[in-house]
Amino acid sequence: MVAQECNGDLQQRVTVSHYFITGTDTDAGKTYVTCLLLEALKSSGKNVAGFKPFVCGSRDDAIHLANASSEGLTVEEVNPVWFKVPAAPYAAALMENRRIELNDVMARFQELAQRHDHVLVEGAGGWEVPLNEFSTMADFAQRLALPVIVVVNNKLGCLNHTLLTVRNIQARGLTCAGIILNYVKEERDAASISNRMVLEHFMDVPVLAEIMHGETEIEWPL
Repeated sequence: MVAQECNGDLQQRVTVSHYFITGTDTDAGKTYVTCLLLEALKSSGKNVAGFKPFVCGSRDDAIHLANASSEGLTVEEVNPVWFKVPAAPYAAALMENRRIELNDVMARFQELAQRHDHVLVEGAGGWEVPLNEFSTMADFAQRLALPVIVVVNNKLGCLNHTLLTVRNIQARGLTCAGIILNYVKEERDAASISNRMVLEHFMDVPVLAEIMHGETEIEWPL
């Protein structure tokens, strides 16, 4: 089974072994979870790459993804667009007098997809964070046409964010492969304990995993 690239200038097809990783908010733990997923795939013998096309502020996330990828990837390959200003990509680009060209970023993804069994594309911030004057992260994900995994900061308030994100993914004609509940903090409360039950009742997508705070190894859930 394959997913067709939506960009008319890029006609190559990519397998559904590539995924887009989004989050319910900027502190959901996307990079932490993506690194665990990359390590799980590597342990099964797969050639994998993390791809975080847009970084604003510290480049540590891109460095972590490069380290979790198969050998040979540079930080620049993992992260082609880096803004030093810690803001939304569109705002950071304005402050640095630059502009994000999505066709260039799409081409960089295609290069990685040709060389690796699995590419995990990690977004920046939440699902609808603005990239330029015309496009949001969700628009970019729609052009990639990859199945989407939603990383959820499992806390009080995440139900609303998760349902809105999953429903928008589906409304755009994309496949939501599932959600991963991530315990960003060690403490558990009534909300974090009950969130899975409520989400499974209201969603038609699976909860792929629950990652406890400090967990260092998981199995590939798909």
